[in-house]
Amino acid sequence: MFLSTPALAADRPSGNVSVPTPKATAVPKLDRPAPQQKALRARPAIKAPGSGPQFDVDGDGIDETLVRLMDGTTHVWLSGDPNHTFSAYTIGSADSSVRQKDILTPGNLDGTGGPEVLTLSTTGTLSLYHSEGAGGTGYAVWNGSGWQIYNKVFAPGDVTGDGKPDLLARTYAGDLYLYQGTGSDSSPFRSRVKVGGGWGIYDQLVGVGDMNKDGIGDIVARRTDGQLFYYAGKGSTTAPLAAAVNIGGGWNAYNQIAAAYDWDGDGLDDIVARTPSGDLYFYLADGTGKFRPRQKVGPGFNGVDLLVGSGANPRFGKTSLIGMDTKGTLFWYGALNNGAFSPREQVSNTGGWLGTKIAYASSLDQDGYADLLELYDGVLYNNNSIASGWGKVNLFIGPGDLNDDGKGDLLARDSSGVLYLERGNGSGTGVSAVKIGSGWNAYDKIVGGGDFTGDGRADIVARTPSGTLYLYRGTGSATAPFASRVTIGNGWQTYNKLASPGDLDGDNRADLVAVNSKGEAFRYSSGGTGQFKPPVKLGSGWNTYRDLY
Repeated sequence: MFLSTPALAADRPSGNVSVPTPKATAVPKLDRPAPQQKALRARPAIKAPGSGPQFDVDGDGIDETLVRLMDGTTHVWLSGDPNHTFSAYTIGSADSSVRQKDILTPGNLDGTGGPEVLTLSTTGTLSLYHSEGAGGTGYAVWNGSGWQIYNKVFAPGDVTGDGKPDLLARTYAGDLYLYQGTGSDSSPFRSRVKVGGGWGIYDQLVGVGDMNKDGIGDIVARRTDGQLFYYAGKGSTTAPLAAAVNIGGGWNAYNQIAAAYDWDGDGLDDIVARTPSGDLYFYLADGTGKFRPRQKVGPGFNGVDLLVGSGANPRFGKTSLIGMDTKGTLFWYGALNNGAFSPREQVSNTGGWLGTKIAYASSLDQDGYADLLELYDGVLYNNNSIASGWGKVNLFIGPGDLNDDGKGDLLARDSSGVLYLERGNGSGTGVSAVKIGSGWNAYDKIVGGGDFTGDGRADIVARTPSGTLYLYRGTGSATAPFASRVTIGNGWQTYNKLASPGDLDGDNRADLVAVNSKGEAFRYSSGGTGQFKPPVKLGSGWNTYRDLY
């Protein structure tokens, strides 16, 4: 029987471990395009809602670039900085125990002179902040709940034509909703209006702003095959977007596409795009709904965790891997957003975890970093004990949020093959069990570390001893968290270790790492449709590990 209350147990043979968190790399320098006209857009002392730049915090009439680094700190690139460097930009408070799932820069929502910033928590709270200059924002002036029902919320500017910035939000089923801006920061958005369906075909939705200089916000959307589509804003509250126009292919060369707004002061809003190697390019709008040829901004952007305005579904919970060697020593590897790992770091005493049962779960609290769990004497520990009655558990993992409440969950399988969803409480201190079903002892590996399919929900894969790998797509339901299994492929018995580090290549989808008997490790990147791209060799020597987590 699974119990959700903490229980005492005999002293564990292993002690608490301080698992590293990703570290910030050097903030890259940028090369901004030269202004396209001499007279840049002036910023009035008090702007009408929706007018002018979308994120201009230094008052020069040109938009800034906001990013979050791997260590969770946010930084802004000021358009007027002659050194082309980023500086710290604090949103609300610098509380490192809370990591926002996404950050949006919607524009001037209330017409009081400066832009606003929106943050979206993993549990679905959207919070509004006033920018207070180049150093950051004040504290939240509005909070709204229930936004976890969407896999993507984005800020296109004013698409209704009333001069007030709006929001668009996509459900997991692919329905698109409009939240019309009100011009008030105490109640910034009207009730939602459904404006379309079928938007699940896109893996990136970017609220660009005004690309054709008609004063109405526009968006671009990318399919997984790399085709990019332009949707012009129409200025309507019921049908705010015109029909899609295909503006080119090859955009799957980028792991992130993000709004840059007006980078060069010509009155047209632009985009940036990042390659898996970390090179950032900008595309200036040409005024017709298309872009001029790309120009390189600079290298080193794989160290950026979030390009604010990114079109990808936001990620949360895990971007690292734990290996236990044959002596029982734990080592940590951080994802670098380019398909590779950082050099390993020893995180336990040598041999201190020999014989233990562990899992490395997608974040169970609000800090956004993975949690190291240990099962000992029937008690589950996350440093402190969080559940008892686990004496018959022979497999447990933490793939992420499985019931759409925004809180990280666990899966536990008992010796009879019954699988349970262990719903997290959002603080990593307790779980409550829901029986999923029996027959799960047919698998010798069950692995999950986030979203494999590109819909924003956590999924798992399961392998039979004969080597068939199956995908179980997440549904968001606590009583039936997975859809019927789908075969990914055969021949996976060639690997004796299989794990998910979460997102390894920077596209916000979870990936797999597989190791064969020779100790060769391979990356299987998610293709965004439930299948994986061809394997890429990461290196040799991985047979030093008893298992990966």
